[in-house]
Amino acid sequence: MRPKQLLSIAALSLILLSAGHSLLAQTRVVAGKVIDSKDGAALPGISIVPNGTSIGTQTDSTGNFRISVPSSVTNLRISAIGYQAQDVSIIGMTFIEVALTATYTSLNDVVVIGYGTAKKKDLTGAIGSVVERDFNKGIYSSPDQLIQGKVTGVQMTTANGDPGSAITIKIRGSSALSGTGQPLFVIDGVQLDGRAFQERDNPLNFINPNDIASIDILKDASATAIYGSRAAYGVFIINTKSGQAGAPKLDVSVSAGISSILKKVDVLNPAEYRDAISYYNANPGNDKGSNINPFDAILQDAWQQNYSLAYGGGNENNKYRFSVGYQNKDGIVKNTNFKRYNAGMTASTKLLSSRKLGLDFNLNGSQYVRDGSGVFINDDLTNGNDNVIRTALQWNPTDDLYNADGSIKIIPNGPQNPLSQLNNIRANLKVTTLLASITPSYKFTSWLEYKLLLSVNYSTGTLRSEVNQATFPGFPGLASIRNFELTTEQVTHTLNFNKKIFPKLNLNALAGYEYLKFTSKGYGLSGIGVGGVGFGDYGLDYTNYVQYSDAGSRGISSYLDPSSELQSFFARAIFNYDEKYLLTATFRADGSTKFGDENKYGYFPSFALAWNIAKETFFNVRWVDALKIRGGWGKTGNQEFPPGSAQALYAFRNNGNLGQINNPNPNLKWQSDQQFDLGVDFSLFDHRLSGTIDYFNKKTTNLLFPSPPIQPAPPGSTVRWINLDGEIINKGFEFAVSGGIIRNEKFNWDLTVNTTFLNNSVSGLPVPIYTGFVNGPVETIQNGLPMNAFYTRKFLGLDKASGFSVYQDDGTKMYYVGDPNPKMLLGISSTFRYKKLSLIANMNGSFGQDIYNATLMTSLGVGGIQGGSNIASSVYHDPVKENYANPVTPSSRYVQNGDYFKLNNLTLSYELGNVANTFKNMVIYLTGQNLFMITSYQGFDPEVNINNSINGIPSLGIDNVRYPSSKSIIVGINFSL
Repeated sequence: MRPKQLLSIAALSLILLSAGHSLLAQTRVVAGKVIDSKDGAALPGISIVPNGTSIGTQTDSTGNFRISVPSSVTNLRISAIGYQAQDVSIIGMTFIEVALTATYTSLNDVVVIGYGTAKKKDLTGAIGSVVERDFNKGIYSSPDQLIQGKVTGVQMTTANGDPGSAITIKIRGSSALSGTGQPLFVIDGVQLDGRAFQERDNPLNFINPNDIASIDILKDASATAIYGSRAAYGVFIINTKSGQAGAPKLDVSVSAGISSILKKVDVLNPAEYRDAISYYNANPGNDKGSNINPFDAILQDAWQQNYSLAYGGGNENNKYRFSVGYQNKDGIVKNTNFKRYNAGMTASTKLLSSRKLGLDFNLNGSQYVRDGSGVFINDDLTNGNDNVIRTALQWNPTDDLYNADGSIKIIPNGPQNPLSQLNNIRANLKVTTLLASITPSYKFTSWLEYKLLLSVNYSTGTLRSEVNQATFPGFPGLASIRNFELTTEQVTHTLNFNKKIFPKLNLNALAGYEYLKFTSKGYGLSGIGVGGVGFGDYGLDYTNYVQYSDAGSRGISSYLDPSSELQSFFARAIFNYDEKYLLTATFRADGSTKFGDENKYGYFPSFALAWNIAKETFFNVRWVDALKIRGGWGKTGNQEFPPGSAQALYAFRNNGNLGQINNPNPNLKWQSDQQFDLGVDFSLFDHRLSGTIDYFNKKTTNLLFPSPPIQPAPPGSTVRWINLDGEIINKGFEFAVSGGIIRNEKFNWDLTVNTTFLNNSVSGLPVPIYTGFVNGPVETIQNGLPMNAFYTRKFLGLDKASGFSVYQDDGTKMYYVGDPNPKMLLGISSTFRYKKLSLIANMNGSFGQDIYNATLMTSLGVGGIQGGSNIASSVYHDPVKENYANPVTPSSRYVQNGDYFKLNNLTLSYELGNVANTFKNMVIYLTGQNLFMITSYQGFDPEVNINNSINGIPSLGIDNVRYPSSKSIIVGINFSL
């Protein structure tokens, strides 16, 4: 090597060494420990971020941390959820100890109030809020299950036990004469239309619960009026997780578990069945000689698994988060399953040198698949599953399910074998959803900001159903395909003003314009196999070659519903004087294409006042930390009826025909909901005890009602939507109390109790309305009674001589015999923490409601014993012997007490902290869901709501063979990398 080259290399080496020394000199190491200011306990998982950088770390399981920071950094940001953040100076320091103060009260938590946010302490309306740390634990198909039992005034009923089925949510009672009565769902500012592809399919199934940061419930009209005509039944705001400033981090969550049936319906076992044949003097040939449990034959121990990954980070100006998820959940009935695949992205950035231009992105892609059994053409997947349940309950327990050669037994012209339904009648629902939004914003000043939200929510679903030709002797098979497309487009402009306009007076104002468009379309086709040939035996799903069917049996249809558009102008002003006196006023004007020319616009005002008494100088009660009285009034509306109902609507029919399918009403008006609320918020004993008390009174008028043609009616007569005179009143009290019962260095015990007392009544209706079809209507909506009151024959018992039913007035008169509306809701959450070990129990209950047990009436009556079917144990063990010829008649005999109390969630977790310098904040846990239920109800679960509507008027509290509920044991692990 030449001398010049050696000299060059030596010089370069000296330069690099000098540069490296200079770089090393530009950073320094700071260590420290973070403790709780109350008891000195070490705090793991606390975020440590040098100000002005994108680097960061977290404290380990002992509260210690160590971080290398640029020499220019003078402060560290120390923060964590549930603690007050601190900016700590590190000038001239290599070790710091920081004591964080826990925010035991949630009054400083920020909640979403509709097109904006506010601190709880500044709220004037009734809003319930649940953050991630307080969610129910476990594997859930949809995010609404995360808060069951957590918010006062909110009743959540799982209509069915099959994975992915819908949950009925009622906020402050039942006031829906027509429609679903469900709240408006809002995800990160994007309003969902609430439509599902099937009546009992959950519209929130596309969301991964692991991506949810918090859920806020707007309950009273002073809070919901900002959403106007879509907020009659409350607003359910879902806030997803977003990127946080700091070093990039990968969050991992893995869980798996097994489920089994929670409670069975008691039917006769083989020995009891043989005794019953003799007892009732039934056909002795019904004893087939075997001993089986047909219901257990359709059940399984159901495995479930859930995986979530999230990668995020950034700095103060640019934040991002990417997430993926996979869930696979078998149902406890064989061949039922729910799968979901999720991918999401959120990003926010501040542009320009002034950082006044902001841009937020949200993208959520999802596909879920529900598999089910027992589905027939024009039937939904859940009803098909229920058919399997029915046949399993009714199957003769002395008759084999299999032939001697191991094949499934098929009885010509006899009862259906539940295993045949499981294996030969199949359905698959696949739904793909894309929810995307972009939000540019510009901050003119520190107190004036403009935002534009552009979003689209697109879903497409396909239901494929097959009835195999092996189902019945001589049956040629059937195939059906139905496709659906739902689209919601939203454009929202808002201008936010937040400024102290006088020395003690702050004004937080909002003005906005919004446009929404909803479209729905789809198609369907079906066919029955050729007689004598069927669909053949090719090993394929029949829906893959429908063209092989009998040409004369084929059906084809398609539709495009009239698009529905909503144009809105809205404004809100929040005045805050000296943190003592608060005034909120809102106004919204909605224009809808659903209504005729006479009533296109509806107007929805509200106002609320609050007084922070504890801020007054004369109020000097040392143990009272916060005390606020608030009251509000507001008006919301409802436009929940089919688009085109106010105008003439036509349908394309066979052979080039066109026919009108409705009776238009250009004078149709908005349904009106007015609500008054009076509440108290308090925090006591150094924030150890806090709570809220509310009284509400809600009146619903101008009731939207699908009026059927007056009979006798000419051919082609159709429903006409009208505004019905009358009032529906819901009123009640809500109480919620949270307390830190025990708090010391090693052990903490927190307890939260919430309860709601409800009263519901109807008045002013011109005529009674009947619904709840169970061999005839069993419910009424009429003056002086609660909504959906059970109204049928009054059962007096069985005649001891004849074994026939005895009714009041010989069954010629109907009576009010029960109320499906609960009188009281209860939720209890208790958290025990000992060092790194935690035990969390969540319980909920509902009391005062009745259930109509249509399963007992229609499927398990005494007449089955003569026909070779099973019957309910309660029928056989009745002290009076019933005649098996006793007619099946709707009556109060089947109205049962629906009270229940459940341990719906129990979680034991252990914080391992940082492991092997790689895995951070590791937590392992064991969770039980629905571990026990206390109830006297004879069905699977009193938490039930099968809609047996009449003329589109929904029923309430009817149990007509529902998929059983399950209990689960789940193990899981969470950590970060």
